[in-house]
Amino acid sequence: MSTLSRFPNTSARYVARAPERTQEAVSRPLRLGAHLVEGGADFAVLAPHATAVELCLIDKSGPSLQERRFKLHPHNGTWSAFIPGVRAGQEYGYRVHGLWDPDQGMRFNPAKFLLDPYARAVTGSPELTPELYAHRVNEALSPTQNPPVRENLDSLEYMCRGVVVPQTPPATKQLFTPWEKTVIYETHVKGFTQQLELIPEPLRGTYSGLAHPVSTDYLRSLGVTTIELLPIHAKMSEPFLTQRDLSNYWGYSTLNYFAPEPSYATQIAQMNGPLAVIQEVKDMVARLHEAGLEVILDVVYNHSCEGGVDGPTISWRGFGQTSYYMQQPNYAGGFYDTTGCGNSFDFRRQAVLKMTLDSLRYWVTDIGVDGFRFDLSSTLARKGDQFDPNHPLFMAMATDPVLSNVKLINEPWDMGPNGWQTGNFPPPTADWNDRFRDSIRQFWVADQGAIANGHPGTDLRDLATCIAGSADLFSHGRASGGRGPLASINFVTAHDGFSLRDLVSYNRKHNEANKEDNRDGTDNNRSWNHGVEGDEGGAMTGSLLERRTRTMRNLLGTLLFSSGVPMIYGGDEMGDTKFGNNNSYCQDSEISWLNWDVEPWQQDLAETTAFLIRLRQDHRVLRPSSFYTQTVDDSKDQLPDLMWYGNDGKPMPDYRWFDPTNRCVQVLRSGAEQDADALVIINGSDQYVPVRLPKSRGNPYALTWDSTWRRPIIDSTRVYKPDASTVVDPMSIRLFFANPEP
Repeated sequence: MSTLSRFPNTSARYVARAPERTQEAVSRPLRLGAHLVEGGADFAVLAPHATAVELCLIDKSGPSLQERRFKLHPHNGTWSAFIPGVRAGQEYGYRVHGLWDPDQGMRFNPAKFLLDPYARAVTGSPELTPELYAHRVNEALSPTQNPPVRENLDSLEYMCRGVVVPQTPPATKQLFTPWEKTVIYETHVKGFTQQLELIPEPLRGTYSGLAHPVSTDYLRSLGVTTIELLPIHAKMSEPFLTQRDLSNYWGYSTLNYFAPEPSYATQIAQMNGPLAVIQEVKDMVARLHEAGLEVILDVVYNHSCEGGVDGPTISWRGFGQTSYYMQQPNYAGGFYDTTGCGNSFDFRRQAVLKMTLDSLRYWVTDIGVDGFRFDLSSTLARKGDQFDPNHPLFMAMATDPVLSNVKLINEPWDMGPNGWQTGNFPPPTADWNDRFRDSIRQFWVADQGAIANGHPGTDLRDLATCIAGSADLFSHGRASGGRGPLASINFVTAHDGFSLRDLVSYNRKHNEANKEDNRDGTDNNRSWNHGVEGDEGGAMTGSLLERRTRTMRNLLGTLLFSSGVPMIYGGDEMGDTKFGNNNSYCQDSEISWLNWDVEPWQQDLAETTAFLIRLRQDHRVLRPSSFYTQTVDDSKDQLPDLMWYGNDGKPMPDYRWFDPTNRCVQVLRSGAEQDADALVIINGSDQYVPVRLPKSRGNPYALTWDSTWRRPIIDSTRVYKPDASTVVDPMSIRLFFANPEP
């Protein structure tokens, strides 16, 4: 039922009544959340500025909800009690009393039924209605007065509830795949299998579907080691999306940081209740581990689903928004937003630090995941306007016996001042390398479009820096070599932006389905459609198909031959399309779901991707763990660890790096006599280029891969002597190995 059709219906008014008396909590020290103990359960929640807090136990009686209220005992800002007779599966929430003074950031309203920030399971997502707002709103859900007036409508009937769960160990242990062998595959729980017909229909789009043997066999055949899942924390879509009949498909609108999203569970699990949902998540992680696949969660601790100061009161705001959210300087009633989502958690607050660390540990120790990717990490390391690389949160994770041993990845920017911080986060974390993304796209896609239209491309400097591991970003720090090349998560595409196919098929975004008049999403795509916008008129055929797929192969080859940790966006390996939508966050539809009905060229691309990943895994020369020095270590090798050559086979002179007409380069990596030497030749020009191979050790070069090949030639017999000449095709890459191990 829509908000407009219900408003201004006569709704239930909050009725105050004396809560039942309770005993002090049994557990010592107090643990936030709901925890089963002998004879019942302890409940504890943080609300430092409240005058009273009531625990509400909810039971269903037919279509209605029955509520019992219990008085909690205060202690240093924490409210707690022991409730006898409580068992697993009990639904609960809170009502909080206190001052109503929006200008001071005080918006306490006991009429609002609140979700426990530490709830381990939830019954679903709240229904967007006026009752969810602590202040009076109109039909558009905007405040009716300024300053806002407290609203007495009771929100219980429209809110989800927390659920008491038993603490059980995970069914699996972390895999601890070394960073140098890690290949990440970013995907969405629902989108990966929603259209995968080989999986039984009841399992499609679910946690169980992702863990099905059809899914794991595919991922293993591809060769990836680590699955990075878009958020699976419980979520609630933003009001403006709900009012447009859209939803936050990606999940970047968190409702709770401990509970998994129920809608991704099978219908059977959902019918059996939140405990069954948790078990399905645990089973998913265990099955993926059995297949040798790590699980990393994309997590959104920087903001919540409650939006700006005029948003609904669901959880944190109702317990005291100044305890959680970043306030405007000198005005406690306004939010300081560095996320672009209306609110930002304030990581100077002890409550926020503790919640984040407790949540992370829970997902590792109780669910069994292998790591996390932090959305908008700069907000997590903020002290107001300033980014602090030694922020207490990151120092805590680095020294925590649990968290310091799992994979921790930053999205190293946010929307606030000093927000771009790629390369500046502390170890042991790694960073998404957006400079790698932009440089590789520029060289292979945007420059190719410019050259085709008679303009010069860029020179080779940025490309070479990225291929060598982005030392400009990651080599600084106290340790020798800084954080090293493995701190760079290299990617060309991700969930946010064009897919690989769309990158080579569209000059501009096509986000009309998002219902924002195509204003959303970036315009800095560095894409090129190769002459035809999208697939108009069945465009993926003939010479256009060949040019587009070669560009895709160039991008994949550069990604997998570069120093650092590669990340592939799910579906790119088979040329999946989002139809030009570069901001599909609200598209729970065929726009976002992977299409497994592939054409022959897509199967060829998938085989190429798997072949390139195998080459990377089989040859340590392609995945160094330290930066190159371009010098000889006489104790190990007589060949420099890396050398750059021009197309004439001679070391690249300095001046040629600055020449935009010079778009051909050779890079030779030494295998240090423990692996084959690797020679990569890149021709980013639109001309055939004669190339003389370097002399190197005097061993022959075996051509292993050429991006002009539509599919891999597994047993290529083309072998070249050192100093031999060849001609390299326009816009292509070749990989050779020399002196392979016997």
